[in-house]
Amino acid sequence: MFDNLSEKLERSFKILKGEGKITEINVAETLKEVRRALIDADVNYKVAKQFTDTVKAKALGQDVINAVKPSQLMVKIVHDELTQLMGGDQAPFNIEGKPAIILMSGLQGSGKTTFTGKLARKLKKEKGKNPLLAACDVYRPAAIEQLKVLGEQIEVPVYSEPESKDPVQIALNAIAEAKRTGRDLVIIDTAGRLAVDEQMMQEIEAIKRAVNPTETLFVVDSMTGQDAVNTAKEFNDRLDFDGVVLTKLDGDTRGGAALSIRSVVDKPIKWVGTGEKMEAIDPFRPAGMADRILGMGDIVSFVDRMQQQYDEEEAKKLEKKLRQNTFDFNDFLAQIGQIKKMGNLKDLASMIPGVGKAIKDIDIDDNAFKSIEAIIKSMTPYEREHPEVMNGSRRKRIAAGSGTDIQEVNRLLKQFEQTRKMMHMVSNAKGPFKIGFGRKKK
Repeated sequence: MFDNLSEKLERSFKILKGEGKITEINVAETLKEVRRALIDADVNYKVAKQFTDTVKAKALGQDVINAVKPSQLMVKIVHDELTQLMGGDQAPFNIEGKPAIILMSGLQGSGKTTFTGKLARKLKKEKGKNPLLAACDVYRPAAIEQLKVLGEQIEVPVYSEPESKDPVQIALNAIAEAKRTGRDLVIIDTAGRLAVDEQMMQEIEAIKRAVNPTETLFVVDSMTGQDAVNTAKEFNDRLDFDGVVLTKLDGDTRGGAALSIRSVVDKPIKWVGTGEKMEAIDPFRPAGMADRILGMGDIVSFVDRMQQQYDEEEAKKLEKKLRQNTFDFNDFLAQIGQIKKMGNLKDLASMIPGVGKAIKDIDIDDNAFKSIEAIIKSMTPYEREHPEVMNGSRRKRIAAGSGTDIQEVNRLLKQFEQTRKMMHMVSNAKGPFKIGFGRKKK
């Protein structure tokens, strides 16, 4: 995500390296490259020009103190302006109401139905909501079935009327059903089209008037770049939605939609989809996204993802086992499961400051844990709990059972022992080296 933009921005800042101060000449050359990088990322031309004009005015108006190099000052100014360009502060999301009603809109293929399920799961798990999904796409034959499959995965009921062709009445009936069954959140999945058309717009407008939603979201595929921004503007002119959802940010996206949409549509990005898994959804943080675009990582989002997966009681049990040095392969396997739930591994690594640039050319396979899991699952329950019993014959049997070789088994056992010693040492440390365990947010 944003790799090309990040590289080009980094090259543009190098123009100022070695310069003693920011001047009209060197800042113009730098910003010419910045503007070119933004346009190559499919950012709207007017947005790119206005952005660089603002950066130039701010850069020329500042004195460079001795401790700060001109290139560093320029990075900070660009970072601050990128943050403002994408909305400044994180946009609020309203889920108050009995029930709260979220209306989803967007073109077919944007990932709207999948995101509906992801959002229901997140609000159920993290906010304690009790959601109901409403299947109001009466045109696409598989739409209702797709939503039902998602509902089963996240254990959320789906209200549907397969024989009805009246999406407005289906939505109203779903809300009535939610009230009857004590549900405090209804997420309405509506029909999409391959392109914006009058029938579609009239229908979504009618649903909005009828249900008076707490939040109306427009879901857009970020890989469509500037076309996504233009479509969002057409929808907003008719629907006046509350916020945007960008899906497929883990794909080969140039970033133009994320950078342009706030300026062109004047509505905030509220959520982003970052992968295919149901856990792959994050609130949109403009400052964090600016960090990642400039290769600084996004540690806040990384910690947030960690906290989503860790249960407080489980964390206490794990901390106790680490202190007593009884951390075993069952615990190790459980931790691998928690990491996998956090989403795409390369996307996660890019959130850590300094790591994104280092791994940009490295292919991190999401199946990287497969051989480790196979080896651990080939152990007996006793062996998992007592790694110290691993002799030669046991290792040979485990290698054969896991489809690996003895070298891989030996390597894992060695790495496990080193990890266990390090975690035991850190968990018993005091002061600045004391480890803190993630806690699930209430």
